Amino acid sequence: MIILIIILSIAIFIWWNNSLPFYSEKAKNELESDESNLISPKAHSIVYEKGNRKAVLFLHGFPASPVLYENSAKMFSEEGYDVFAPLIPTFASDMEKFTETNFTEWYAFIARKYEELERKYEEVYVIGVSMGGSMTLKIAEDYRPSGIAVIAAPVTYNSFLRDGIISDWHFYIARFLGLFTKSIGAKAVTGRPESHDGDENWIGYDGAFIHQSISFIYNLKTIRKNLRKVDSPAILIHDKGDRTVPFKNQEIIRKGISSGKIKVLSPDMGDGYHHSRHNLLMYDSVGKEYTVDILKFFNEV
Repeated sequence: MIILIIILSIAIFIWWNNSLPFYSEKAKNELESDESNLISPKAHSIVYEKGNRKAVLFLHGFPASPVLYENSAKMFSEEGYDVFAPLIPTFASDMEKFTETNFTEWYAFIARKYEELERKYEEVYVIGVSMGGSMTLKIAEDYRPSGIAVIAAPVTYNSFLRDGIISDWHFYIARFLGLFTKSIGAKAVTGRPESHDGDENWIGYDGAFIHQSISFIYNLKTIRKNLRKVDSPAILIHDKGDRTVPFKNQEIIRKGISSGKIKVLSPDMGDGYHHSRHNLLMYDSVGKEYTVDILKFFNEV
């Protein structure tokens, strides 16, 4: 009997942490852009505005910055797109304020930016890596971009029974840990000297941000549920050996969206890299190639 009680208690504990019953959130504040106190000047928003008729919105990941789009943004600008890669407020700037925000607030900021572009341009395209890719899907669920590029994006995090996916087993206890701390090992990162292939230029936060991670994972459930609403032309890119977001997410997205035109790229970079094979547009070895693929796809839709 005691063993059964222990097993049941463990099961309830895991369910409460992973399924997030009774969890809810709302936008407490309307985030406004403030880049006066960045952890690095290279973390700023990227804008190339030349009066073109079409625009592209680049969405960065969690908890990163637009620097990962530095090269791709220039290429899109040279190809006749006005380019906007906004830094989500509190990212790469004020870590304390960041720990008081949530995904709902981040997305509300991005949605307002998209609406501004939609009013101004004949065509608006959206590109997102990682969480930025998840946000790209949500934008396509709520609006209808001219085309989207979804790169290494999660729509589920820990989903072992349903999908055989465990991104990080630590998050089976994250909600419990959040009762006692906001973050673990949190720090600002202004470069990764131990890395290479362009990844050494990564800027953002490192460590575990408990409440923000839970917020993101919670919102992934709705994004996945609404994938059928995505009918914009879509190009999906995900490396098979991605060490940050499991590759299986790509197939879930492909099967879930209802886009009439879908292009799927599933490269395998191999193991000879000192990075996670995740921020694909940032890497010197493949970033230009995949940017060309996206440009070609957008120009053809």
